[in-house]
Amino acid sequence: MDKKVQHKTDWIELLIVLAIVFLIIAIYVPVAIWADEDHFEELSHSRMQNIYDIERFYAQLTNEYHQNGYEAMHIINAVADSVTADSNYVGEQKLNLLGSIIDVNVPLGFGVEFDTTFGFHIFKRDTTMDTTSTVIMYSEELSRNDTIFVQKKEVANLQEDPAFRGVISEEPLEIVAVDSYYDRYRPDSTQFFCPIINKPFKLTFKEDGFRVESPIEETYKKRKYLVFSFKADNQGYIEDGVASWD
Repeated sequence: MDKKVQHKTDWIELLIVLAIVFLIIAIYVPVAIWADEDHFEELSHSRMQNIYDIERFYAQLTNEYHQNGYEAMHIINAVADSVTADSNYVGEQKLNLLGSIIDVNVPLGFGVEFDTTFGFHIFKRDTTMDTTSTVIMYSEELSRNDTIFVQKKEVANLQEDPAFRGVISEEPLEIVAVDSYYDRYRPDSTQFFCPIINKPFKLTFKEDGFRVESPIEETYKKRKYLVFSFKADNQGYIEDGVASWD
């Protein structure tokens, strides 16, 4: 009888453990899938924005959009490289690329705008150590000795001043500086494909505008962990500079 009771108890404990495991999966797996959905949606939006900016920069150079986004990308990348190599590469220029001579009109500041549009904004934190010295100087205005705080390297100059009386203390000083810059990036062909279904984005040109749109027409589903699904609907569009998700 005791063995039967023990056997039943073991099964109950196993069921409890399995229930706990399933509960953990039911809580955390959907959260991870939702995070993936958000990530791919943001990536899709980013790529559509890059496509729009590629055409926008091409229009700056030629006063028209290019029906072939890949060629537009190669042209603006080549101009950006030329501007980087030669700061005087502005105004009307002839670009030898893609087997032909292309007339472009490069605006002043094109390189900076290009880098800040496509580059990654990076913050760099630098920490340096210094020493602060407390120096006694005679003050004519106060008619008495006064204390000032200077960097240690400045003490040698102060010692030549007749008002210098001495150094009473030195304290280490940590200086933290945060610099920001843009890590240069050149758009590539991956920008023209939806990261979810790996199909090209839809490009539509009008006489006075341009539209880039997600190629997802019906809800996309992909099975995850047997009972869960990754889902994605149409990711929207950008038309004449206005994004549908803003």
